[in-house]
Amino acid sequence: MNIKTKIALVVGCVLLMMACSNDLEERELFNTPTNQKIHRADSVGKDSTKSVTIPDVPDETGAAPYILLYSIDDEDTVIVNPGESQTAQAPVEIRLFGNIGNPDNYKCHCEWRIWSTKDNGNEDSPLVSRFEENTTYTLTKSGGYNAKLYLTFTQGNDTIAYESEPINIVISESKLTCPDGFTPNNDSINDTYRITAQSIVKLDAKFFTRWGEKLHSVNLETAKHVEGEPNKLILWDGKKNGKVVDNGVYFLRLEALGSDGIKYKIEKSINVLKGFREGTEHSTGGGS
Repeated sequence: MNIKTKIALVVGCVLLMMACSNDLEERELFNTPTNQKIHRADSVGKDSTKSVTIPDVPDETGAAPYILLYSIDDEDTVIVNPGESQTAQAPVEIRLFGNIGNPDNYKCHCEWRIWSTKDNGNEDSPLVSRFEENTTYTLTKSGGYNAKLYLTFTQGNDTIAYESEPINIVISESKLTCPDGFTPNNDSINDTYRITAQSIVKLDAKFFTRWGEKLHSVNLETAKHVEGEPNKLILWDGKKNGKVVDNGVYFLRLEALGSDGIKYKIEKSINVLKGFREGTEHSTGGGS
């Protein structure tokens, strides 16, 4: 091989190496996300922080979790996102959604943790752990709670871990007050016996005549809620066997339990004053 041939081979090898290097840099540039870094562990257990592309997902994590608070009043149902806080009254059902854009060829493992923030509680001692992408849980005690989603994506020996910011829910303390009477005269004003019941998780109420005859009973499951007023419960419409009772004094016996552990026991007289009008007809009523 003459000297010219050797020089040509060396130059060719140099040019080939430069081309390969440029191609590698270009591929690394286009495969590197610009807005997020996520934790990644390799097959030998060495941890490192790298920018990684997970294909076909809305972002690098492939998740956009949120919680839907399904309160006792449908109008109060709200969506709470990671990093946000929301106050509610008990009992409240929280519906947790992972909203995972599962990447192609990756397997996904989900875990939701819910813990109380009372007494420095943390995610390492959760009240409950759930391993579904979507799940539900009912909060019945006052105080602060956090919920958090953990995801693990695996593909062969590649593992990618993600965890959301906590979602904070604050359950209010209880309150219960009962009025002295109501006017069931069908004028859309004070027609039913309504109580203020905030964060009440158990309730049992009964109405009697002055002679001890039971007229009506109701609990938390059967009580109706006032539209647009989630703290108001309707306990009685003033009727027995479909007919409004006479004007007079009746008696309420009520027992309830608040989200803060307070027990309520109320016994009081209730005035029913339907006036002189029942629907569109006038009538007079006798005392009970």
